[in-house]
Amino acid sequence: MRGSGLVRDGEEARAAAESAAEPLDLVGVGIGPFNLSLAALGDGVPGLRCAFYEQRPAFRWHPGLLIEGATLQVPFLADLVTLADPASPWSFLRFLRERERLFPFYFAERFHIERAEYDAYCRWVSEGVPGLHFGHQVDAVRWNAEQALFEVDFTQLDAHGEAEALGRSYARNVVLGVGTAPYVPQALRPLAEAPSVPVYHSSEYLEHREELLAAGHVTVIGSGQSGAEVFLDLLRGRPVGRERLRWLTRSGAFAPMEYSKLGLEHFTPDYTRYFHGLSERVRDGLLPRQWQLHKAVDAQTLAAVHDELYRRTQALNDGDGDGGGWPDAVLTPGVRVRTAGRGGRSGLELHVEHTEQEERGVLTTDAVVLATGYTERATDGMLAALHPYLRRDGSDRPLVDEEYRLVLDRAVTGAVFVQNAERHTHGVGAPDLGLAAHRSAVILNAVTGRESYPLPRRTAFTRFGLREERSGAAGAAGPAGRSATVGV
Repeated sequence: MRGSGLVRDGEEARAAAESAAEPLDLVGVGIGPFNLSLAALGDGVPGLRCAFYEQRPAFRWHPGLLIEGATLQVPFLADLVTLADPASPWSFLRFLRERERLFPFYFAERFHIERAEYDAYCRWVSEGVPGLHFGHQVDAVRWNAEQALFEVDFTQLDAHGEAEALGRSYARNVVLGVGTAPYVPQALRPLAEAPSVPVYHSSEYLEHREELLAAGHVTVIGSGQSGAEVFLDLLRGRPVGRERLRWLTRSGAFAPMEYSKLGLEHFTPDYTRYFHGLSERVRDGLLPRQWQLHKAVDAQTLAAVHDELYRRTQALNDGDGDGGGWPDAVLTPGVRVRTAGRGGRSGLELHVEHTEQEERGVLTTDAVVLATGYTERATDGMLAALHPYLRRDGSDRPLVDEEYRLVLDRAVTGAVFVQNAERHTHGVGAPDLGLAAHRSAVILNAVTGRESYPLPRRTAFTRFGLREERSGAAGAAGPAGRSATVGV
């Protein structure tokens, strides 16, 4: 970067001119697992010039949820590269070999690795793949029609997150991988945003774990995997008979994730192509009905919760506890929080409604953990200059083509790709780590205009529609759709 302190206009203009003379093939905005996958596979494409920018100082993957013993819900083969290139030097197995842990892993016979180990693996990749720039905040992306390039303005940040220098890159293509942000329901936002009120999103759980373990009564809200893991960890950490825990969810049951082998075929490129080919109306109707594919709880975690509760009934009935024959833990599905506020003596009040009983009530608690999921990060400010070029669907969402490009006006000859922002067009597999490598390969094939990574023609035993879906097309350059082709 160009020195300390903010660069002057003349310096910026000179540097920008040099950048435009030799533009990048691809600029990535954000460095989460998906753009890290793209960078790792891009490292294997000869001549490809890439740069990825991330405002955080280093890679971290959901640090607040790296609970001891919590595992990924996908097998270790769903690393950043293997399902597109098993020979990549950035595979999880290569990481184990570099750390001299390959034989211990082999004997451990683990198909699902711990989240903390996945985070360590991704950090290893982020420290080795070239072209990654942490501490760089992307401010704007514009199309320069005269040069037929994207201008990407960024701010270099110092160790304290303060602006240190300004910069601009020019690129033929851009990929957005800005990730998601914790979602807090409207009814609970005033409490969550108030200072010194113990209402935390699950993404912050480990940061506040000791405080929560010491709280008089804790309520966990949310029926997904994070809610189950937080509830189980709190349950294990509180005294027998004095658990004082409650777990609430809007869902009608604490349901297990659909994990049958044929059910998992919804996370294949075959299903992605099928879903993309459906009408907007049908896609929008399908997604809410598929919640058990991605919003439910791993069956082993549910079993662990039940086992821990049962163990405590044994201890209580043997006289080791003081709360009677049942642990002081209440699990209630089908409950919606209408409003929330402070109660007496610094407590919290949750005004709730049971949807099936059609009854309302007030629940008191001392602390709340919101395992309420995530929402896509807004890119409106960053992409403001591109808004006139964006094509949108009937619900004002960006259209995304089969190769993960935003559909833009034909005046824009470059491409803007998206990662994990296309669930409305590509289905439940959009946020799934198991499709990361395949999607990255599709994008790289589109960017290079050739089959840089051969893709499988078929990936599922299920044929999802009556007509045979177009196979082998995703990621191949050709007349179907605009391909931003570069010579590398």
